[in-house]
Amino acid sequence: MTVEEFKEALKKDNYIPQGSEMHMLMHRASEEAREITAQINDNSHSAKQLRELFSKLTGSQVDESFALFPPFYTDFGKNIKLGKRVFINSGCCFQDQGGIEIGDDCLIGHQVVIATLNHDLEPSRRASMIAAPVKIGKNVWIGAHATILAGVNIGDNAVIAAGAVVNRDVEANTVVAGVPAKKIKHIEEKIR
Repeated sequence: MTVEEFKEALKKDNYIPQGSEMHMLMHRASEEAREITAQINDNSHSAKQLRELFSKLTGSQVDESFALFPPFYTDFGKNIKLGKRVFINSGCCFQDQGGIEIGDDCLIGHQVVIATLNHDLEPSRRASMIAAPVKIGKNVWIGAHATILAGVNIGDNAVIAAGAVVNRDVEANTVVAGVPAKKIKHIEEKIR
């Protein structure tokens, strides 16, 4: 099974049985992801070198406007899609098997976790997984130490407060905070 076949299979059925071909592909891909993230995290790199390594990690060319402050961690890498002018701060951890899409002009704070997998709740099938993508709209700011859980969509211009745990969709132009995250404010554009 190839990575592209894996992504297509997830569109049809988001369940990944333990020991399946999909599960084995995830293990193989994680070895490559660990090698590339070790390169990203082990040395000082220019912005251009980081873009090249991140492009290798994701399997697609990232825009010249992309910026990353290492360290960065992922256990897959091949299901991350980035818009333009995306900034990822240090210590972030992306579990992207289910798919992570980040729109233009997004700011991802220190040590943000984005998770796209859950284990089966049934004890006899606990090692099997359920994948669900995370989609982050344009111009979103995610504060430090926030956690975005599987299946969440975040609307354009939203702000996720530091430390929030987001377990449901976030409307555009809102601020959410807390555990679990709740809407605390609507954002109004002010002309200065």
